Amino acid sequence: MAASELYTKRARVWIPDAEEVWKSAELNKDYKNGDASLQLMLEDGTNIEHKLDPKTKNLPYLRNPDILVGENDLTALSYLHEPAVLHNLKVRFMDSKLIYTYCGIVLVAINPYETLGIYGSDIINAYSGQNMGDMDPHIFAVAEEAYKQMARDERNQSIIVSGESGAGKTVSAKYAMRYFATVSGSTSEANVEQKVLASNPIMEAIGNAKTTRNDNSSRFGKYIEIGFDTRYRIIGANMRTYLLEKSRVVFQADEERNYHIFYQLCASSHLPEFKMLKLSSANDFLYTRQGRSPVIDGVDDTKELSSTRKAFTLLGINESNQMGLFQVLAAILHLGNVEIKDRDSDSSVIPPNNGHLTAFCDLVGVTYQDMSQWLCHRKLKTATETYIKTLPRLQATNARDALSKHIYAKLFNWIVEHVNKALITNFKQHSFIGVLDIYGFETFEINSFEQFCINYANEKLQQQFNMHVFKLEQEEYMKEQIPWTLIDFYDNQPCINLIEAKMGILDLLDEECKMPKGSDDSWAQKLYNTHLKTCSLFEKPRMSNRAFIIQHFADKVEYQCEGFLEKNKDTVNEEQINVLKASKFPLLVELFHDGEKAISPTGQVPGTGGRTRLSIKPEKGREKSSKEHKKTVGCQFRNSLQMLMETLNATTPHYVRCIKPNDFKLSFSFDPKRAVQQLRACGVLETIRISAAGFPSRWTYQEFFSRYRVLMKQKDVLPDKRLTCRNVLEHLVQDQDKYQFGKTKIFFRAGQVAYLEKLRAEKLRAACIRIQKTIRCWLARKKYLRKRSAAITMQRFTRGYQARCLAKFMRRTQAATTIQKYQRMCVEKKRYRRKQAAALVMQTILRAYMARQKYRALLRESKVVIIQKRVRGWLARCWYKRCLVSLVYLQCCFRRMKARRELKKLKIEARSVEHFKKLNKGMENKIMQLQRKLDEQNKENRLVNERLVGLENTYTTESERMRAELSRLRGAEEDAKNKGHQVNSLLEELEKLRKELSSTQKEKKTIEDWAQTYRSEMETMVSELKDQNGSLKKEKDDLNRLIQEQSQQMTEKMARAILEETQQLKTDLNEERSRYQNLLTEHLRLEEKYDDLKEEMVSSNVSKPGHRRTDSTHSSNGSEYTYNSEYAELEDGARAAEDVTRGMDTSLTLKLQKRLTELEQEKQSLRNELENKEDQFLRARARDDVEFKKARGAELEYESLKRQELESENKKLRHDLKEIRQSLVGNAATSVGAAGSPAYKVVLEQLNASCEELEVRKEEVLILRSQLVSQKEAMHHKDEKETMTEPSVYVEDVSKLKDAGELKQAYVGLKDTNRLLEHQLQTQRRGYDSEVESLRGELQNVKEENNRQQQLLAQNLQLPPEARIEASLQHEITRLTNENLDLMEQLEKQDRTIRKLKKQLKVYSKRIGEMGAGQTEGQTSPGQMVDEPIHPVNIPRREKDFQGMLEYNKEDELKLVKNLILELKPRGVAVNLIPGLPAYILFMCLRHADYVNDDQKVRTLLTSTINSIKKILKKRGDDFETVSFWLSNTCRFLHCLKQYSGDEAFMKHNSQRQNEHCLSNFDLAEYRQVISDLAIQIYQQLIKCMENILQPMIVSGMLEHETIQGVSGVKPTGLRKRTSSIADEGTYTLDSILRQLSAFHSTMCQHGTDPELIKQVVKQQFYIIGAVTLNNLLLRKDMCSWSKGMQIRYNVSQLEEWLRDKGLMTFGAKETLEPLIQAAQLLQVKKKTDEDADAICSMCLGLTTAQIVKVLNLYTPVNEFEERVSVSFIRTIQTRLRDRCESPQLLMDTKMIYPVTFPFSPSSLALETIQIPSSLNLGFLTRV
Repeated sequence: MAASELYTKRARVWIPDAEEVWKSAELNKDYKNGDASLQLMLEDGTNIEHKLDPKTKNLPYLRNPDILVGENDLTALSYLHEPAVLHNLKVRFMDSKLIYTYCGIVLVAINPYETLGIYGSDIINAYSGQNMGDMDPHIFAVAEEAYKQMARDERNQSIIVSGESGAGKTVSAKYAMRYFATVSGSTSEANVEQKVLASNPIMEAIGNAKTTRNDNSSRFGKYIEIGFDTRYRIIGANMRTYLLEKSRVVFQADEERNYHIFYQLCASSHLPEFKMLKLSSANDFLYTRQGRSPVIDGVDDTKELSSTRKAFTLLGINESNQMGLFQVLAAILHLGNVEIKDRDSDSSVIPPNNGHLTAFCDLVGVTYQDMSQWLCHRKLKTATETYIKTLPRLQATNARDALSKHIYAKLFNWIVEHVNKALITNFKQHSFIGVLDIYGFETFEINSFEQFCINYANEKLQQQFNMHVFKLEQEEYMKEQIPWTLIDFYDNQPCINLIEAKMGILDLLDEECKMPKGSDDSWAQKLYNTHLKTCSLFEKPRMSNRAFIIQHFADKVEYQCEGFLEKNKDTVNEEQINVLKASKFPLLVELFHDGEKAISPTGQVPGTGGRTRLSIKPEKGREKSSKEHKKTVGCQFRNSLQMLMETLNATTPHYVRCIKPNDFKLSFSFDPKRAVQQLRACGVLETIRISAAGFPSRWTYQEFFSRYRVLMKQKDVLPDKRLTCRNVLEHLVQDQDKYQFGKTKIFFRAGQVAYLEKLRAEKLRAACIRIQKTIRCWLARKKYLRKRSAAITMQRFTRGYQARCLAKFMRRTQAATTIQKYQRMCVEKKRYRRKQAAALVMQTILRAYMARQKYRALLRESKVVIIQKRVRGWLARCWYKRCLVSLVYLQCCFRRMKARRELKKLKIEARSVEHFKKLNKGMENKIMQLQRKLDEQNKENRLVNERLVGLENTYTTESERMRAELSRLRGAEEDAKNKGHQVNSLLEELEKLRKELSSTQKEKKTIEDWAQTYRSEMETMVSELKDQNGSLKKEKDDLNRLIQEQSQQMTEKMARAILEETQQLKTDLNEERSRYQNLLTEHLRLEEKYDDLKEEMVSSNVSKPGHRRTDSTHSSNGSEYTYNSEYAELEDGARAAEDVTRGMDTSLTLKLQKRLTELEQEKQSLRNELENKEDQFLRARARDDVEFKKARGAELEYESLKRQELESENKKLRHDLKEIRQSLVGNAATSVGAAGSPAYKVVLEQLNASCEELEVRKEEVLILRSQLVSQKEAMHHKDEKETMTEPSVYVEDVSKLKDAGELKQAYVGLKDTNRLLEHQLQTQRRGYDSEVESLRGELQNVKEENNRQQQLLAQNLQLPPEARIEASLQHEITRLTNENLDLMEQLEKQDRTIRKLKKQLKVYSKRIGEMGAGQTEGQTSPGQMVDEPIHPVNIPRREKDFQGMLEYNKEDELKLVKNLILELKPRGVAVNLIPGLPAYILFMCLRHADYVNDDQKVRTLLTSTINSIKKILKKRGDDFETVSFWLSNTCRFLHCLKQYSGDEAFMKHNSQRQNEHCLSNFDLAEYRQVISDLAIQIYQQLIKCMENILQPMIVSGMLEHETIQGVSGVKPTGLRKRTSSIADEGTYTLDSILRQLSAFHSTMCQHGTDPELIKQVVKQQFYIIGAVTLNNLLLRKDMCSWSKGMQIRYNVSQLEEWLRDKGLMTFGAKETLEPLIQAAQLLQVKKKTDEDADAICSMCLGLTTAQIVKVLNLYTPVNEFEERVSVSFIRTIQTRLRDRCESPQLLMDTKMIYPVTFPFSPSSLALETIQIPSSLNLGFLTRV
């Protein structure tokens, strides 16, 4: 169709704009041919009229459909023109934050002015091995394409990075080199890739400077060739430089700086090593202060110098040379400060003693006089004479600056030369990749010689670029057999001829330089005369005669002629050079003699090596010096540029165009004017124009069919899709020139895809309208039917309501009539009841009156009777009282006499009671003692009374005797007087006794009163104590309950803590296991590298006569003999490889030592933490025990006594039962045990009595439990005599018991029980103490050993690396030697014991044999021996039972390993034989070696087995079946070693017969660890093999293949065409992945792999699938759409279904797909409102913030009905996810391997039942 037909209403176009360059607008009405203008509406709603050019009638550019906006490749756009390119770049850069975009073969890179996380190692791994069009645009994709083409096509490659200053060229080149260094590695220990990267800071320091456009602008061009060997690993590099901007050394514009190195030196002038340079601030030197901007924001020049010095050191430039370089640079700064003054108009002079010149001379080692003279003079030579001419001040200053520039250029070349020397290696280079970092097209207000050379180089590069693009287009058309027509594209050869052809600008400039009086003005006139009229590309400015204009491919540039000649000559005063050559400073002499070498720094002849010489070469002779000075800078640059173009033409170029988005260095800010200017200059638009001139849009037939199937009718669809597409296109597009059919693709002119998209959108829109119409009709009818049904329902309910109202009225009328009837009845009834009540009241009053009268009469009579009764009672009581008083008086007299007798007794009682009260105040258990003492006092009182009575009796007798004696001796006066005195004394004594008696009676009464009071108080106290006892019991119960609750809480708390610690320990264990397995992987890699190096050394030394090849017995065993064998092999087999592997071994040893330190620290920290936990637990437990003991003390005593009482009662009951049995036995013959028999009655009575007595005894024992304790001491202090004469209260109380012997028996039993318990408790305490002491001793030993190890390790770490390795090895050897000596001693002891037992066994067996023979002889009769002759009997030999062992000779060991491991085919074994058969056979052989106690045989068999398995895996490690087979057998062999090791933990799973087959002589625990490590290595090899098989399938099957046909449409693709998402032949689908997973699973099951191990393998498989799929999704914009999310979810559901079928859903494989599932859900959910943002944040917990934002940025609508994600929504998501603590890594680690474990899986197969098939060729094995 015609292009004008597309300009219809609502079509969108681009119109020019002064501010935004291009502005979008929409047509308000259709365009018709002949219209002079278009009616447009801008995006802001403004209506304008756009007038067309009346001459050309060119219509404005059409805008692409929205679904094409933001494409990865600009050539995928339907309309290819400048506004479309600019808008696509802006949308990707501003909205999606994507800085890379393809434009055909060019990668456009926009500088974001922000650090992005898209250059990590994970991104490098993601792009490694991928096709360029399969991933989003990236510098790594270009680098990978170059690397892949170098390996595939055997052709050198080049990456050309160009752009203006500040666009990011240097960074892009740096990342490209980093990619090569990462993916390829190096072949030597020189670490060339690190040196290549280390050259960047050096070159930036000496070649980069701050400009107005860039803080780190490269002021030179460089081409780095990175060399690769035949295995495509980096072996070296070479750098070429172009056109260093030397003028910057002596002059800088405003806001610019000199080269960074000068400012770094000035900033570091305070350092001690730089004091000799005499530097100060950068503002003190002329060469560093002219730009007035000495500091760059965010840059620390001191740190930068440190980085530069480290890079120098890494590249082999020692400290002395570094200081020499800094010395020369400081000298340049001092030279710039040398002030030259006018002497007169034609001469100048330097003032004497100039400080800066003195410093310059001191630094460079020249004399002050010579340098000051030749700075102001020059020498002129003629044919016959030599003249010395003075120089004016201006010329002298120029000469000084020229000398500074020349010195810096020499220094720059010297550094580049030494960098190249450091990058060159001795390996042969097979191919290379060149990275060209060169300046882009430049145009300033004032353009001079430097801009002319730069633009000349860009003209050459643009020509090469155009030719390459044109060539690719031609090859594409020829490949597809499209008719080829010449495309008119811009050829800049005329411009190049204008510059470099004969009589061109450079020729005329060189010719003018040769003229004695040549000048810039005369050269300008020559240019005008030669080219002004002959070349249309050359123009003369109107207002100037010293400038010219050249029409370059990018723009017109006006050059100022001033300075061209001087810069082209680049002359330096020869005498100044001679002065410097005579310097005493060796580095400076080397700089100026460097040019005399016949080769360049890269090792090539200057004429062919590509090195641009920017200054005059030093003279080797007069003729050569004059020739060298005649070679101009322009000539040198032209030659080097020509050589560069030859190099580029000999390679396959890859283009990177860097764009600077704005001039203010704002992050993600886009200036359309600056962008368009650079797009025009860098050739991107020219690429677009060339593509647009032909057929820019290209579709495969399958893609076209899938996309535009909606435009076809059913009858148009044919089996041949190519014919179908042809018929449809002929019908849709009438003009056949708009498309062409190729072999595999359809080619479209520009705009045709947009037209097809328009037809497709209209068809879909029409279909949508029809669907909407039908749906709306259906909805309207549904609505009408709902309304009609509602109306009918409403009518029905209304009529029902009315009927219910009528019924209600009728019911109310009837109810009212009934109410009236009952109401009238109620009124009449109330009236009758009132009358009845009044009559009753009257009757009641009358009857009450009569009753009261009768009551009063009865009351009077009753009161009279009462008065009579009272009077008579009083009279009787009076008589009774008189009698009672008399009786009381008599009783009182009698009681008084009795009370006197009790007086003394009460006194003593009172004293003892008070003492008892003081000592035992408030004690319940002392009450009985007080009572007993009170009784004792009573007894004493009775004694005193008795003595008193006796005394009275004596006194009476004596008085009678005295009276008799007085009557008998009355006559004797002397005797009478004496007796009289005695009587008086006795009377006085008697009076005293009477007084004492009266006082005693008073005291007795007082004591009785006090005793009564005390008794009441005691009763009160007892009741209080009982209450307290009850409350204490209650508190005790509460405390017990609280203790139980606390113990339960503590138990739960401890359980939770233990559970958490267990989980943490599990996590730490998994991490430690992962680190350990990573170390094993690293060890395996180093081992393989060592084997490779050894093989190389062996192959290189195979022709030497003394060489002997030794088989490697190296294994991963950590034992001593294995390492010794390894060192022996190193010494014998490959002694020359020591230098190669020494660095590797050193690094490995240092890593292992570092890891050992970390493990020891972790071990010590864990041990300390464990000790702290134990101490805390013990303290808490002790505290709880103390509290518990305090609360439970009384209860424990009570329970102990109760238990002992019960034991005594049980003894008594047993005694009674015994008596009962005896009585029953005695009466058994006379009576029958019936219910009424005497025996039965006796038994019943005794049982009842026993039960009652038991209850009584229990209560009594509980009462007496405290008395037994308290009275024990009192019984020991009793007087024996008093105890015999006066029984104590205790005896009296005991006598009250029914059986005194029983109490004694209980007490004795209690003491015995206490002794027994104390003995047991002491025994347990002693055992516990001894155990604790032993454990503490062991813990102390472990701590001491650990401290000793840490001290040794700390000492080792302080040593240098070589001594550290030696010390650690020596320490390890010493430790192993000590352990071996201990083990040997134990082994000798065991051997002696075994030999002794064997001797005893032989003796016993001999004795048993003799005894058996004697018994046989004894059983044989002599007659038999004599009479019966002995006939020879043929006795069949009983076959020996098979013990499950295999015997072989030592010379057959190699044959065993060869047949069973090396030459065994897994397929036949897995199908025909039992799983794990090789493992069983090897173990049975090992059992026999253990049985015969042959340690050498065991060692060699295990070593050979391990090495053979490693060998077969190295040989066939890429075969999944082989690796799976040997993983299964290695695990089975490991399980056999555990199962038959004799350890109880493993033996409990065995049968009795299997336990008999356990190993008896050797403990193979160390070898179990070695074989476990081997199994880990095989597992990792299995995962790698599986990953290599799955890797090509994952992206195609999970992302690209359409499992649900027709869901996702195919969008147009560009030149970097991706793999088609439609399933073609040979592409992988989801079924391919499922089939492969099933194959993996069935193979492992056939090989007998443990189920737990299969689960771990499947989990790792699913992790790889999920990680690879998600990583590709995050790096592919075309895959982030709603339909693709549906496809991914369906694919994941199919994987889950596979897991269900295999029964593998519950072990974590599904969880590994959770991030992918959430990413698919994120593609499908709504992304508009804040609620949607909340839902996304809560849903995507398995994705990081970076991944969520990346998916949202990449989300791309496939159809017009989908909407893009707004920038504000993405910012909302970022704000809500800001608080997440997670790693900023974007991609998942696809190389991560879960730590593997090998759970013990015992075999139920008996070894004796295993049969060896003949197919294994193991006939030399003998069954034992």
